[in-house]
Amino acid sequence: MTTMRRWDMTGFGRWSLRLEQVPIPEPLPRQVLVKAAAASLNYRDKLVIEHGMGLVLGFPFTPASDLAGTVAAIGEGVTRVRPGDRVITTFFPDWIDGASAGSAKTVDAGTLGGAHQGILADYVALPEAWLVAAPRSLDFAEASTLPCAGLTAWFALVERGHLRAGQSVLVQGTGGVALFGLQIAKAHGAEVFVTSASGEKRERARALDADHAIDRDGWVGAVYQLTADRGIDHILELVGGAHLAQSLEAAAVDGRVSVIGVIEGYDLSAAAGQLLLKSATVQGIRVGHRRALEDLVRAVDVMKLKPVIDRHYALADVPAALDHLDGGPFGKIVITFD
Repeated sequence: MTTMRRWDMTGFGRWSLRLEQVPIPEPLPRQVLVKAAAASLNYRDKLVIEHGMGLVLGFPFTPASDLAGTVAAIGEGVTRVRPGDRVITTFFPDWIDGASAGSAKTVDAGTLGGAHQGILADYVALPEAWLVAAPRSLDFAEASTLPCAGLTAWFALVERGHLRAGQSVLVQGTGGVALFGLQIAKAHGAEVFVTSASGEKRERARALDADHAIDRDGWVGAVYQLTADRGIDHILELVGGAHLAQSLEAAAVDGRVSVIGVIEGYDLSAAAGQLLLKSATVQGIRVGHRRALEDLVRAVDVMKLKPVIDRHYALADVPAALDHLDGGPFGKIVITFD
């Protein structure tokens, strides 16, 4: 076999997506050829496909970032992996640890499926530094959900949030990042609140051991009542825009709000009084670095955490998977390659 399937964009908009037959790449020195087994989709992938999120893309462009598969071949000088190893990709491939690259004027946007070509193909050739070992306890579909959604929740709560047992965590909605936040917080001994407009999804969140599942309408008042006005220690802000104001209203004194989602817009707004008088911390989360992903992989194996997958789609059905993403899945949507 010398050819493979690959999704390419010829421009912005879903109409531009084409499933092409192209040559299987050869790994260059220090590169690894990965045979894809599963890929998970993120809301960010939808935005890149639709309008690029301000990124300069070279067409044809392959979208998506989160892949799990097996090392099929290695190029000269590769030492981190061997053929047959199970691996997952990293979202910011050149961000290994510590502070990210870039400056106050020019931020680093070097992501897979963004500045770099993505992974919706039967085989991908990537630098060895862009991969980490997959968890032993997860199958390929489950492992593919970690590089963006899983790491985002982990980075917000554990790496940057220093979550401790007995604290409270609130996640907004029931998408991939939210449910990872729920599971990670419970594993650390936190009291977890979930908001959703859907009664069915609130019940499913309770089945995942959420302590409180509350209606999205009037959620701040519900938080006051449930916490005796204390508020929430860690909030995953997954809506964006003016919704940040509600998160700051619900935050405890010295609470932390991690801004992750931009569903309601990139321009954030909130009352300065809530921020100042509560001494609250508002932190932006840009997924996370490779070392934190390696930490998460080890934690997943120890915690026996099982990612929540709403539905699997075949590679040929990516357009249908994107339609499902529009509708707000409960957990993750995964593309399978076999």
